[in-house]
Amino acid sequence: MTQRATPTNRPMPGCLVAGLLVAMSLLFPVSAQAVDLDIYLTGIRIKYGLPAIAAAVVKNGEIVSAAAVGTRILGEDIPVTIDDRFHIGSNTKAMTATLAGMLVEEGKLRWDSRVGEILGDDVKGMSASLANATLEQLLSHSSGIPSDNETILDLYFSADVFDHNLTDLRLRLLNAWKNNEISVPDGSPFQYSNLGYVIAGMMIEEVTGTPWEQLMRQRIFTPLEMRTAGLGPQATYGRVDAPVGHRIEPDGSVTPMLWGPAADVPQVIAPAGNAHMSISDYAKWAGWNAGKGGRGPVLVSPETLHHLQSVKVQTPVRDNPPPGTPATGGYGLGWGTVSFDWADRPLLTHNGSNSMNLARIVIDPEQDLAIVVTTNFPGAAANTAAGAVLQHLYATYTR
Repeated sequence: MTQRATPTNRPMPGCLVAGLLVAMSLLFPVSAQAVDLDIYLTGIRIKYGLPAIAAAVVKNGEIVSAAAVGTRILGEDIPVTIDDRFHIGSNTKAMTATLAGMLVEEGKLRWDSRVGEILGDDVKGMSASLANATLEQLLSHSSGIPSDNETILDLYFSADVFDHNLTDLRLRLLNAWKNNEISVPDGSPFQYSNLGYVIAGMMIEEVTGTPWEQLMRQRIFTPLEMRTAGLGPQATYGRVDAPVGHRIEPDGSVTPMLWGPAADVPQVIAPAGNAHMSISDYAKWAGWNAGKGGRGPVLVSPETLHHLQSVKVQTPVRDNPPPGTPATGGYGLGWGTVSFDWADRPLLTHNGSNSMNLARIVIDPEQDLAIVVTTNFPGAAANTAAGAVLQHLYATYTR
């Protein structure tokens, strides 16, 4: 009998503790700063009670420092390695947006392509407001589709999850929600919408005839040589070969989520955030974005990359937003632009969390500098820890 996840234990999308040192991979130059990163991250890990934490810095397209410290399971002695896979949650959104940019360049989509125009033959009878939402609005969270609510969450956790391929499940999800009218709120149109990214992923699938999951591997992971990158829970089924996520229970206890459906968001919403990879491979993605499209491989043109990264909507100020969602600033297509009090210019950034892991990224294209931080623990402490690492490394590597 299939047991359906309950609202208290199901993984919520992120739209969201002394340990063994792990030596730097010999693939990267080992500077004094790189060696110090192991020591620094160990201190952060202990201070904030994290099982594991990893970070990397990319300057001018080269990984200049990277380290991973801690254990794959809280309370156990299973040291992480530099090649271990961490979940990046909603930071996958920038990859989905980049896939859309590729298809715009190829003439298969337009930024103003409408949901009804692309998906209307497969999803008949959708509301006029939903049918009129554009690809760019979906990717900038400004379409009027709301943030996840109980109605939407119930569709993510549908009982027919074991009966269909993911492409068909996404169509069934949209068919079940299609009658809803959408509306832009007063003030900022920004509403952080995982469902919007699912629909954008469906538009990508429709015009290519290829599942989003295949496109991610073929057009993002493979060209960037992200050999550890994958989708879904980061540990191989039946093996603790990656730092697994952890769920904080209502009573404050912690449960390691090893593998299987409960170890990640429902895979039907993969375009909104289910990628995992090593900190080194995540750094490759970050460094490519920091280069303004001037370095290979050519995924999209510099002009399209600029369009993806440029602010399309201002986000309202949010008090104590869930880790994995932006607090304020501007939002482009899968990228936020935020002013930090420790940087002298706004930076490209995003947070990602599937409620069991956390990842953060900042990019300073003007300095061709990118920093990524990942941990296999969720919540406010993990978010604060990752923020401290970003600030420290930005100060260390800024000219």
